[in-house]
Amino acid sequence: MRRFRVARQRPFRPSIPSRQALSVWRADVTASLVVFLVAVPLCVGVAVASGVPAELGLLTGIVGGLLTGLLPGSSLQVSGPAAGLTVLVYEAVQEYGLGTLGALVLIAGVLQLAMGALRLGRWFRAISVAVVQGMLAGIGLVLIAGQLYALVDAKAPGGGPANLGGLPKLAADTAGSGASLVALAVGAGTIVLLVLWPKWRRAARVVPAPLVAVALATVVVWMLDLPVARVEVAGLLEVVQPPGGADFLRLTEAGAVAGALGTVLAFTLIASAESLFSAAAVDRLHDGPKTDYDKELMAQGAGNTVCGLLGALPMTAVIVRSAANVQAGARTKASRVLHGAWLLLFAVALPAALGVVPLAALAGVLVHAGGKLLPVKQWRPLWREHRGEAVVLAATAVAIVATNMFEGVLLGLLMAVAKSAWETSHVHLEIVGLDEPAAPATGGSTAGDATAGLGTDGSGPRRPILVRALGHATFLRLPKLLDQLEALPKDREIQLDLSGLRHLDHACAAALGNWEEQQRRGPDGTTRQKTPSIAP
Repeated sequence: MRRFRVARQRPFRPSIPSRQALSVWRADVTASLVVFLVAVPLCVGVAVASGVPAELGLLTGIVGGLLTGLLPGSSLQVSGPAAGLTVLVYEAVQEYGLGTLGALVLIAGVLQLAMGALRLGRWFRAISVAVVQGMLAGIGLVLIAGQLYALVDAKAPGGGPANLGGLPKLAADTAGSGASLVALAVGAGTIVLLVLWPKWRRAARVVPAPLVAVALATVVVWMLDLPVARVEVAGLLEVVQPPGGADFLRLTEAGAVAGALGTVLAFTLIASAESLFSAAAVDRLHDGPKTDYDKELMAQGAGNTVCGLLGALPMTAVIVRSAANVQAGARTKASRVLHGAWLLLFAVALPAALGVVPLAALAGVLVHAGGKLLPVKQWRPLWREHRGEAVVLAATAVAIVATNMFEGVLLGLLMAVAKSAWETSHVHLEIVGLDEPAAPATGGSTAGDATAGLGTDGSGPRRPILVRALGHATFLRLPKLLDQLEALPKDREIQLDLSGLRHLDHACAAALGNWEEQQRRGPDGTTRQKTPSIAP
């Protein structure tokens, strides 16, 4: 009779991978709650500053978490409405109306998808850092100027120059109004708390500064029943306005095409650049998988396409939320997806909570955010080490304040290209034989070259002066190059060697050819130079 051995069943013990998965999941859930608490005041504040219902900011954050968070690209950066596009969105809403905002964002999202499919994401890394810093500085200045009015419950007069020009009148009006002074106290207290709270590091790790500042301001306003303006609440479903055919037709009306095209390009380029620069910064904060720039660009495009279909704000990857995500210990993209779920739950279950938030507190959050966009600490070393980059940065920021976002960035890019062309078009002349003494005079000269190479005192002929040009000869360096050549002695034979040039553009080639022809002929038409120049 055969006996069968029955294997003893071992008690179940979770394997190490399962424990690791549980640890990762716990870290992602904790990080998602932190990001959610950071995102709520920022989403609402950006929406209010953009001149749209507060719920649209939450809607963009929801799409950034639930959709863009699931797509490949960057694993830990978080997307949502950003302060960097606030000014541009406000101008677009004032110009074309709230209904067309979705159409503009939808077109920008489709363009981002196309650029990602064409693998253009990596090329955004070639944009001058000075232009990007100048863009952010200009946005910060315009944002601060506009939010100073909201800080005292006043209405901003218009764009950047008008807002800056109206600040003296705003100060005078505020000093004479008790309600404005109360709102200013709420906003200023919010800013002070935003600055001081991160210094208490243990508490800042648990509760982010924006939430503490806005929550405390809300409690104070509610308990004291202060006469300050509060956020208007409409409901999430009520603010969803998909763009219709009339909205697209409005963008094609006479006189609106150029402006709409500039707005779409500004949405596309600024949102893409900010997202990819944020991805590069986030990659330096963690040791996990690095960003695929083309896939990340397509993820941002998909998010903006859906935001456009819902009539919401445009989205970008936001460095503040992304850094909070990494610092809170996030391991995978689950944290950013869950943050979108928390935003959706908040918008559906607690919409009335927004109605008690004072506008002055949100303005304080955005003034603080605008201040962070100014490269105050980086300016002095940049001016000392790379003065040209500092000029590009300042010019870009001033142009954005004086004109608009698109024209300012375009001017900055043109200045960056011109600066690079100037720096790379360096040409150097090596002159050999200039101080060579004259040989004794001889009687063997022929009639055809009786004066060729003779000294002014009738001494014997000298060897030609050899001038070697090295570097890159472009039209930018042509005036200095011709000045050096024309300063050479007029009574000496000069041989120009251009073989050392790595680049010679058409303008320089033509000018040097004319100069050479003049050197071969003297004032009386006789030949002064026999040896042709050496071509590059």
